[in-house]
Amino acid sequence: MKLKNSYFYTLREDSKNEDSVSGNLLVRSGMIKKSSAGVYMFLPMGLKVLNNVSNIVREEMNKIGSEELLMPVLIQEELFEASGRRESFKQSIFTLRDRFDRKYALGPTHEEMFVLAASNKIKSYKDIPFSLYQLQTKFRDEARPRYGLIRVREFIMKDAYTFDKDLDDLNESYNGMYNAYKNIFNRIGINYTIVKADTGVMGGILSEEFQAITDIGEDILVLCDSCDYASNIEIAECIEKNIENNELELDKELVNTGKSRTIEELTNFFNEKSNKFLKTLIYKVDNKFVAVLINGEDEVNEVKLQKLYKATNVELAEAKDVERITNAEVGFAGPIGLNIELIADNKLKSMKNFIIGANKTDYHYKNVNINDFKCEYADLRYIKEGDICPKCGKKIVFKKGIEVGNTFKLGTKYSEALGLNYLDENNALKPVVMGSYGIGIGRCISSLIEQNHDDKGIIWPINIAPYKVCVVVANSKDDTQSQLAEAIYKSLIELNIDTILDDRDERLGVKLNDMDLIGIPLRILVGNKCSDNIVEFKQRRENNIEEININDIIEKIKKTIN
Repeated sequence: MKLKNSYFYTLREDSKNEDSVSGNLLVRSGMIKKSSAGVYMFLPMGLKVLNNVSNIVREEMNKIGSEELLMPVLIQEELFEASGRRESFKQSIFTLRDRFDRKYALGPTHEEMFVLAASNKIKSYKDIPFSLYQLQTKFRDEARPRYGLIRVREFIMKDAYTFDKDLDDLNESYNGMYNAYKNIFNRIGINYTIVKADTGVMGGILSEEFQAITDIGEDILVLCDSCDYASNIEIAECIEKNIENNELELDKELVNTGKSRTIEELTNFFNEKSNKFLKTLIYKVDNKFVAVLINGEDEVNEVKLQKLYKATNVELAEAKDVERITNAEVGFAGPIGLNIELIADNKLKSMKNFIIGANKTDYHYKNVNINDFKCEYADLRYIKEGDICPKCGKKIVFKKGIEVGNTFKLGTKYSEALGLNYLDENNALKPVVMGSYGIGIGRCISSLIEQNHDDKGIIWPINIAPYKVCVVVANSKDDTQSQLAEAIYKSLIELNIDTILDDRDERLGVKLNDMDLIGIPLRILVGNKCSDNIVEFKQRRENNIEEININDIIEKIKKTIN
């Protein structure tokens, strides 16, 4: 591409509307432009990057025999109702009605549609296994879009689905897809780790996430440096130390604490640390109320609570319900005397002489012990950095990650709901066993930039960059320089090497800064030394500049690319 008469621009100043390095650099380099909150257009340079990532995904998917198709964006809402997911999506999907008042959604995901497609083929066990995939635009009504392409309302995703007759076959299909994903992210050049995760609204047996390690990541990853344990914080198991508590149990005492009701206020009132308190939180779990008991220094993990009760919905009870259940204002709830189910975090088993709400406005009990009330126990808290690794017993560490891919063993959740069955060898009707696998193309691009940039701009891996080489003319008005640059450019194009010729009538500093900003991996500068048959060669990732003979520059480029 010759820049002089092309659609090419860059911005000198940082974007005021972007809150991430990747978002800012993509906008400044003219690769994307925001049209509204969480919605971006991919401009020519950005589309080339998008296509380069997509092509790698396609190549690896095709290698394992997955076949590409394309699903519609418009999906009838009744499909989500039939699978039981409409309620789970709540307000996160865009909905509309057609002229006949039929309800539609802009597809947030396509499991139900792939079941419909599979039903055309599958009649008996002889019709499976097989795998289908697509690269399609998805829509989700994010409440707070942010971080450029990382959390958006409209995005391109590769989603794939496998169809098998039993769990053994699913495991084989899953492993094939799992290895294809590793190849994809390795080829793209993302520094990633794989963690166990919550299945969420997808449901199913197992979920694993491919997480790009970066400080801007919204997900907290629980990792162990001593073994291969890796988990999303949402499902990381808490192992409680078997510490014997020899503290003498005291008699409980009712204390007027005035308006002190938060942990911070109460620690000041009693002059005790937060781990000496027991929080009682009233939750509405589907249609019943449950009191969750947790140490004052910990937080309730609602994903664990939801899984414990196999619930569709878990949320804190409204103030009016808390006051009705406890007969007190919010902030004074405690387990003693409550007439609803009590479930306590395992950590409470070793607590003694702790402080709780008294279910009486302005009052708390101190010196409470677990024998003062009856409850069941479960793992209900979020794991914390420095806690025990569930696998090897050493200390865990936290890192942040961007979820760029996920794999699900769905099992029979969708096939049972939507009637996708097959006849087995004994002519018995069985539900098809499914797997689901997704990759966020835009998130891959943003993750690469978050991991590969400097104060000059983007540093693309050579197979992802919009162009591999840029040929820069130092002085476009110098015919000798322009003609030599044109000759080098044509030679590279003939070799099918994507190349930019910067022949603009701009100052040299502007050209070099632009090429650094957009992250072109290899740069050839044709300047004053061309009369001596010398050009300058520089790699974006390196600081040193080499002087190369004109007759050797093409071979130098070929060798560097290979």
